[in-house]
Amino acid sequence: MIHSFRSWFYGIAIILIAFIFYASTDSNEEKVGDVAITESPNLDGKGLPQIIKPILLDKTYSVAGEPLPADNFDVMERLDREFLVNSYWHSSTLLNLKAAKRYFPIMEQVLAREDVPEDFKYVAVIESNLRNVTSPAGAKGLWQFMPSVARGYGLELSREVDERYHLEKSTRAACALIKDYKKRFNTWTNAMGAYNMGETRFAKEQSIQKMDSYYDMNFGAETGRYLFRILAVKEIMEQPQDFGFYLEDLDPLYKPLTDCNMVKVDKTIANLGEFAKEHGTTYRMLKVYNPWLISSRLTVAPGKTYEIKIPI
Repeated sequence: MIHSFRSWFYGIAIILIAFIFYASTDSNEEKVGDVAITESPNLDGKGLPQIIKPILLDKTYSVAGEPLPADNFDVMERLDREFLVNSYWHSSTLLNLKAAKRYFPIMEQVLAREDVPEDFKYVAVIESNLRNVTSPAGAKGLWQFMPSVARGYGLELSREVDERYHLEKSTRAACALIKDYKKRFNTWTNAMGAYNMGETRFAKEQSIQKMDSYYDMNFGAETGRYLFRILAVKEIMEQPQDFGFYLEDLDPLYKPLTDCNMVKVDKTIANLGEFAKEHGTTYRMLKVYNPWLISSRLTVAPGKTYEIKIPI
C-alpha cells in the first residue's frame, strides 16, 4: 500500500515538473539585452510580430544650448513625430550612426575651433545622411552647399575640384555661414532654419509673419520639420541603446580617414591614376580619401598648392 502511494506521488510530481518546464520553454517571451519582450500570438499566420512603442518625452530638450518651449503642445507633437520616424527608420539611422564614427571627430574639432555649438554636426546628418550626395537643386557634399554659396564662403569649384566634398574645408565654410545667420537672426535655432531654407527666404517669412522665433513661424513641410529632425537625431545618436541601436565598439568599419600622409602638390598632375601608383595606393583609395578630386587629373595654377591625402 505504502509502495503504491509513493509511486503515485512520484508520478504526479514528475508530471507537474514536466508541465512547468514545458510552460517556461514554450513561452512567447524573449529577451533583447536586459529587456523582456513578449510577442502576441500569431494565430492565423498573417500577422506581423513586432514591438512598436511610442517615445516617452520625459525630459527637457535643447539644441545648441537653446531649450525647446515644452509648454507648447504643437512643438512637442512635432518633436514626437521625428522621434518616431527616426527611431523606426532602422537602416538609415544605423548607417548614420556608423558614418558618424568617421566624420564627427573631424567636424567636432572644426566646430570647436570656429566657436560654433557642437550640435550643428547634426545639421550635416539631416542635410546629407553624412554622404557626399547631390540634391535635385544642385547642392552637394555633407553640408549641401549650393554653388554660389560655396564660392561665397571660399570653396573652390571647377571641372576638376569641388571643395564641397572636402570635409575640413566645407565644415569651416559651414561654420562661417552659420555664424553669419546667427548674427542676423539672433538665435542658433533661427540659424538652423535659415540654413535649410536660405537667408533671404527666412528673413522674408519673418517679415510676413511678424514673428522672431522659428517655433512661432509657419513653414512648409521640409523647414517645418527641420529643427525637430535635428533634435530627434541628436537624442538617438547620443544614446543609441535607449532606442534599440547597438553598435560594437570594435567594429572596424567607418573609421576616421586619418591613417594617411599629406602630400603637397604645386604642379599639374596629368593622370591621378599614375600619381596614385607612384605613391603606393590605388585610384579608388585616392578618391575615397580625397573626394574633392572630381576628375582624373588636377591642374595646378602657378602659385597654387593642394594637399592630397595618401593612405598609409
